[in-house]
Amino acid sequence: MSSQHYKGATPRLVLDATIMDANIAAMAGAVRARGSLALRPHFKTNKMIEVARRLMDGGAVGLTCATIAELEALIAAGITDLFWAQEPVGEAKVQAAIALNRKARVAVGLDSLAAAQPLSEAASAQGVTVPYLIEIDSGMGRAGLAADRVPALARQLDTLPGLERAGIFTHEGQLYGVADPAERARAAKAVGESMVAIAEALRGAGLDCPVVSTGSTPGGADSARVDGVTEVRPGTFVFMDANQMTIERCAEADCAVSVLATVMSRPRPGAAIIDAGLKAMSSDRAISGSGFGRIKGHPGIAFGTAYEEHGLLTGADVDRLSVGDQVEIIPNHVCGAVNMWSRALVRQNGAIVDEWSIVGRH
Repeated sequence: MSSQHYKGATPRLVLDATIMDANIAAMAGAVRARGSLALRPHFKTNKMIEVARRLMDGGAVGLTCATIAELEALIAAGITDLFWAQEPVGEAKVQAAIALNRKARVAVGLDSLAAAQPLSEAASAQGVTVPYLIEIDSGMGRAGLAADRVPALARQLDTLPGLERAGIFTHEGQLYGVADPAERARAAKAVGESMVAIAEALRGAGLDCPVVSTGSTPGGADSARVDGVTEVRPGTFVFMDANQMTIERCAEADCAVSVLATVMSRPRPGAAIIDAGLKAMSSDRAISGSGFGRIKGHPGIAFGTAYEEHGLLTGADVDRLSVGDQVEIIPNHVCGAVNMWSRALVRQNGAIVDEWSIVGRH
């Protein structure tokens, strides 16, 4: 049951701004303690201009984005130091990178000559310089280069007009699979050390590398403790979620976003049906392997089955629920859950005080 009965229709996405502000303050404080370290949070987690402004007010140097729509929304709001953490491949994305750099500083990710050449040709033809960071695969096995391939690509990219190397970046998403906090800290530190080694190799070859950027909530704090890492790009920290709880990165009290749902049926003992399903939570399952979210305040209730608009709750405590009761569900992966919604109720000090638009959705 929620701490305050909401009288409007459910399901609804709820953002607790009191918790969010504490999360922002904690991350900003940790970054400030590292002196020259910069914080560039990922906007894909929150997709709300009001949150972006609080991040900037908290000390962020700029923001990271995943999509053109996110970049456009932030630039329209006056936030103009941005990183597009993807390779802009295809004519539409190439032209977007150029157009956006007429309005703001928008660095892009690159990991190949094939991705860079069309961008270079179009940018130089239009008299625009596009900054870029070379993407490094630090173990996730997604986009990016192995360390030994980076200097050769950097030299190739140096020959291309219209481009300006800003540094290197990685996303150490593989750390979500490291359950033990001490082991995860060691792995994150190793990522930071490997990134610094790549930067030093570039500089040793006469190639500038101003930015050395790591990016994840599970590993950001530990990789950033490595001297030579200049920037961190965590995203989930601003809200936290059930997956962060699973890996002991946060507690339930640190989770700022939930989906408010109502019990709509008690069809049999041991089962309750709520009005929130896949379209409210997203289909991201827990990294522990089961469930569609955690029921806030009720560890004895499991959300193991989700349909489009229905959820099935079971477990030892489910018979405490009655038709009409409300529950709050902490999403497994908050980035995916937020993207399911167009608006969020904002709660401050226990009361609903506002409603914020969610922008830049696919």
